[in-house]
Amino acid sequence: MGHFTAFLSLLLCISFEVSASSWQPGILSPRRPTFQRSLPCTFNGTTGFSQLKYLNSSCADIILSNLTVPAGVTLDLRRLQPNTTVTFDGQTSWGFQEWAGPLLSISGINITITGAPGSVLNGSGELWWDGKGQSGKKKPKFFQAHALINSSISDIHILNSPVHVFSISDCHNLTLTNVTIDNSGGDGPGLGGNTDGFDISASTNITIIGAKVHNQDDCVAINSGANITFRDGVCIGGHGLSVGSIGGRGDNTVANVLFEDSVIADSQNGVRIKTKHGQNGTVTRITYKNIRLQNITKYGIDIDQSYGATGQPPTTGVPITDLTLVNVTGTVGGTGTKVFVNCGEGSCSAWNWTEVAVTGGKNSTKCLHLPVGVWC
Repeated sequence: MGHFTAFLSLLLCISFEVSASSWQPGILSPRRPTFQRSLPCTFNGTTGFSQLKYLNSSCADIILSNLTVPAGVTLDLRRLQPNTTVTFDGQTSWGFQEWAGPLLSISGINITITGAPGSVLNGSGELWWDGKGQSGKKKPKFFQAHALINSSISDIHILNSPVHVFSISDCHNLTLTNVTIDNSGGDGPGLGGNTDGFDISASTNITIIGAKVHNQDDCVAINSGANITFRDGVCIGGHGLSVGSIGGRGDNTVANVLFEDSVIADSQNGVRIKTKHGQNGTVTRITYKNIRLQNITKYGIDIDQSYGATGQPPTTGVPITDLTLVNVTGTVGGTGTKVFVNCGEGSCSAWNWTEVAVTGGKNSTKCLHLPVGVWC
């Protein structure tokens, strides 16, 4: 009897060792699946999300395959173990509900996040869009990257975000490569609004390469942080490559930013720096290099120290220093303005503009306190 009992116990143990890709609930199933770190953990379809709550340190290779996330719930990947790889395969989709989100949240150390060929993260923003952006229907933000350290995001395709897309905060040494944000379906009255591509705050050493963004707000908005690069990007339909708005937050410093080798087309603004009226902070060592503007409708270059208080004189609490523009060229539409610089007295200094040539549109008559060598 002793040998038979030992054999039966061994057999039962083997039957319960199942991977996430094969686990199904049943009478003899354990309360939770067991993951093997040496094998990929695959979560798919409508059942995959419920299995994710059992995710533990056993999973080093996670595949999310045609995953369906219930309405009003975050796809929560905030407890990933170091050196984990997450691959999105097929279409990831979310149910509709008015809530703040985010739809997806990821954090961790040495995390690799990638999209398989043809994969899409579909936010179904058309179900929320009402032309009111952050007002009107309560809309979830999409992709929260929080405390991602020494990590990478590549080949991710975002479709139809309800509102803000990437919220990057408290991240350090993070690289995003070949990210596509397609909110073109939100163009037009009564549709998408406040669909910022990349919002960056309190982060350092952030590099975004080869991004393609079609949206209805800032392509990039850097609210705070240092050592940030955006290179080889294409921005369509939004509000341009922005620093700001700066002021009124816990961290109000932006330093060492490079926008390089990028195109801004069919957008409201091109180059943009916005500091809040009556607030304090610092903007320094910002470079726009080899930036091509195409059919900008409002301002080709827009630098405003009265942001949030239209018509009020600019304030000096957020000085803008060491601003370099090199080879910033292109066109503004007939009703747009080539350059608008609205600085407080003495709060914009050490600017270096070379090969700046914006054509079309009109010249501004409202520029104030231009630094030496800057035209308006």
